[in-house]
Amino acid sequence: MAKNYIDFETLKYLLYDVHELESLLKEDRYKDHDKESLNLFLDSVKEFSDRELFPYVKEMDENPAHFKDGEVIVHKQVDVFMKKAGEMGLIAGPLDYEAGGLQLPIMIQTASTYIQEAANNALPGYTMLTYGSAELIIHFGNKALNETYVPKMLSGNWGGTMCLTEPQAGSSLSDLTTKATPTNDGFYKISGQKIFISGGDHQYAENIVHLVLARIEGAPAGTKGISLFVVPKNRPDGKGGLTPNDVMTVADFQKMGQRGYCTTHLGFGDTNDCQGWLVGEPHKGLNYMFLMMNGARIAVGRGAAAITMAAYQASLQYAQERAQGRKLSSDGKKNPNQEQTLIINHPDVRRMLLLQKVVAEGALSLVLLASKYFDLKESLQDPAEKEKYSLLLELIIPMVKTYPSEMGAEAVSNGVQVLGGYGFCSDFILQQYHRDIRIYSIYEGTTGIQSQDLLGRKLLMENGKALELLTAEIMESIQKAMQYDDLKKYAGKLGEKLQLAKQVIGFLVGFAKKGDYERFLSDATPFMTFFSTITQAWLWLDIATHSKQAILTGDKTHAQDFYESKIHAMRFYYKYELPKTSGQAEILMNEEVLTVAGKQEVFK
Repeated sequence: MAKNYIDFETLKYLLYDVHELESLLKEDRYKDHDKESLNLFLDSVKEFSDRELFPYVKEMDENPAHFKDGEVIVHKQVDVFMKKAGEMGLIAGPLDYEAGGLQLPIMIQTASTYIQEAANNALPGYTMLTYGSAELIIHFGNKALNETYVPKMLSGNWGGTMCLTEPQAGSSLSDLTTKATPTNDGFYKISGQKIFISGGDHQYAENIVHLVLARIEGAPAGTKGISLFVVPKNRPDGKGGLTPNDVMTVADFQKMGQRGYCTTHLGFGDTNDCQGWLVGEPHKGLNYMFLMMNGARIAVGRGAAAITMAAYQASLQYAQERAQGRKLSSDGKKNPNQEQTLIINHPDVRRMLLLQKVVAEGALSLVLLASKYFDLKESLQDPAEKEKYSLLLELIIPMVKTYPSEMGAEAVSNGVQVLGGYGFCSDFILQQYHRDIRIYSIYEGTTGIQSQDLLGRKLLMENGKALELLTAEIMESIQKAMQYDDLKKYAGKLGEKLQLAKQVIGFLVGFAKKGDYERFLSDATPFMTFFSTITQAWLWLDIATHSKQAILTGDKTHAQDFYESKIHAMRFYYKYELPKTSGQAEILMNEEVLTVAGKQEVFK
């Protein structure tokens, strides 16, 4: 078992120095907070995670959630975690004071949950889904729904879920068939099935409040006819107690990874006694869900970034302790009489560790940037500024969800390789992280869906205004980096890649202008890789610029070695990752069309 799971110093550096969290605290919403109090909060989360999460990460994998005698059985630590997280305000943190929250910036909530997920990526899922479903009720539910359900959800006594997917309708939500039949008693009768419901049932929750997408009888076809309902596992009986609400757990899915986090198949209304209460207005359910989707996709990127960091810390520790082989001498030979060297001294191991480092820290920086944009669009008063950060957030969200998930999986795979044969063995945790992270590129819309969203919607929205704003942000960072002689070369490279991106986008958009949308989007996923790689290069240049400035001004917040390690990581990224965009651009601007279905059968 690794001794550590997070680089806490880097988290705080990115939070306060690079992304300048304190600038947010000037806004009215956050005026009650200061750096000292927020640091105390994060320190308490780290201590809590050290004690109540990290020691159980391997145990929960080896004793997975499972279905037995009609209920889902989970590890006992789920009970401990839910209650203590509620007591500490970890569930309600960003919500308004009036709703029982702490009015924390999303940046701090992101940092807090990142710490927890790095310690144990199964447990925080239970609280974060509870938070998400409570937030939907707070924003769109009536007073009665808020008073009945929200307090017990935020305390951790009741759980919460979001029920979208059905057996016949995965990502295609327009094909949902779960039915809501009106009654004269203020509720609807719900009938249907939902699958892949994370945290959908377990023995430690007195109640679980399901947020269910369903169609009211007679509703329009497609997504326009979908409504949102509160459907509790047990409904209040009007006497201060609870009575079963005809919500049945059909099964629990056994999974490759995240085995401590239950995923259920639920049946609603098998005996025609499942009651649901409409949230907001009829036929607007999908709109309500999607208003929360940016937060959900930040959460997926955050979880993947956390696993990537935990895997990096584990493989780094191993490389610093494992002696194997000998260093080459000046004549290119090894001396068998020489003592074995630690594997961290081998260049190829260092390459793999540095890849893990740049992905782990770069992904965290991207997630924190998205959280900052989220905070700014919510807290700023100037309409123009609110629009600016809203557009920036919309543009980067597909990358925030995808880059940590896809490149995180590659980084963790390199971590397995660092350990060699031991990396494949259950005695070491790398194999678990390798399995756990795989789901993140599927959660909340697959990589293909995110890629089509980026290329097909986000780049083109508002006539390309979001892209113009992001380009301006990148150019500002390039200008700052140009002030330092040893960063000029990298700033110049990033400028060249911006021009390459402009060329690629122009080529692809040409198909959209001709109405050939299938060809336009056919290489959306390679474009996601291309554009994300350039975006990460921007973030690394920004990190290096802050580090260089700190060194030159004698800033002692962190040691000089710390700052220099960030600059070294940026250089690694620009040597080993950024050049890949040239090959990606060649793919994207190739005239051949090989993946669009035609008359010729190619799979024979």
